[in-house]
Amino acid sequence: MKIHFAAADAPDAQAALKIVRERYRDAGEQSCDVIVALGGDGFMLQTLHRFLKLGKPIYGMNLGSVGFLMNEFREDDLEDRLAKAESAQIHPLRMTAHAAEGAREARAFNEVSLLRQTRQAAKIRIVVDGRPRIEELICDGVMVATPAGSTAYNLSAHGPILPIDADLLALTPISAFRPRRWRGALLSHKARVRFEILEAAKRPVSAVADDLEVRDVTSVDVAEDRSIAMTMLFDAGHSLDERILAEQFVD
Repeated sequence: MKIHFAAADAPDAQAALKIVRERYRDAGEQSCDVIVALGGDGFMLQTLHRFLKLGKPIYGMNLGSVGFLMNEFREDDLEDRLAKAESAQIHPLRMTAHAAEGAREARAFNEVSLLRQTRQAAKIRIVVDGRPRIEELICDGVMVATPAGSTAYNLSAHGPILPIDADLLALTPISAFRPRRWRGALLSHKARVRFEILEAAKRPVSAVADDLEVRDVTSVDVAEDRSIAMTMLFDAGHSLDERILAEQFVD
């Protein structure tokens, strides 16, 4: 199996990179069968974006903090672990953010989030498949999360955890003030969501797709992009769907 290694800039990740490259030949990104990412969850997202066009499976080893999307770092038996690894296929969201200077498009494997930029609460209209569902959401923000991202920011905002193979998206408010009792919605993965910013000059809002931010948006369109599929690899018995399921039974 031909492997290419990528590592975060953190000292621990760079030290690990040196170790594994001395032990296993690095085939390079163009010739490899699999990419091994050394770092934390944030670096895994960066790696997914970086190698989007190659479409090669990615196996992460944790040298960060949480490491929900990663496997345990061990330098031994890497080739055997890769041969026995279980796969999970994920699709990103496509965000088109409209601002005064024009539209900007980005992809998000975890979530697209809209966030207020000042002390003023945001006012956002939510339109799903062309039909207004909430005329005015007064909030700190709102997000659309994928199943893979449902255990990240979405979970912190009290959104639902989605099985990795669920054809669903989570629409989750962040500190909603009005409607006070609205806790979000589950949407079909085919849904097209449009956020329209009300009083945008007075209550500016930024849109974030994973780690890319567009400020002072006027509207944002979000939909799943099934034309892109990335494969993540996990150690046998520690698949992503098992991790997501287990997350629902922790204290």
